[in-house]
Amino acid sequence: MLAIKKARKLIEADPSTDTSKTLAALVVALETGASFPINDMYKLSDKPFQLALDILAEWRLDRHYASKLRLFDASTQVHELETKAQQTGAPIVEATPSDDAAPAA
Repeated sequence: MLAIKKARKLIEADPSTDTSKTLAALVVALETGASFPINDMYKLSDKPFQLALDILAEWRLDRHYASKLRLFDASTQVHELETKAQQTGAPIVEATPSDDAAPAA
């Protein structure tokens, strides 16, 4: 999260610079899924360009962390349902077979 923190500080220090505007637009595009003209990154000087690349890398890594958290959340919910069912003696609801499954004979 170092690049994201650096970018925030740079943008807050002087939001009127072209560098701040470009980095801010990149972040907004990443968060919203909007388009970002990649050639705007090429207009940055060396250090801000590297910062933009680092933001992309951190954002991608964070996305994977978010996916893991969603997986953990879903897994925890299933575990809790199973535990409750065992405690109450209620049957665990089985998933319905997918449409791709072969019909029973």
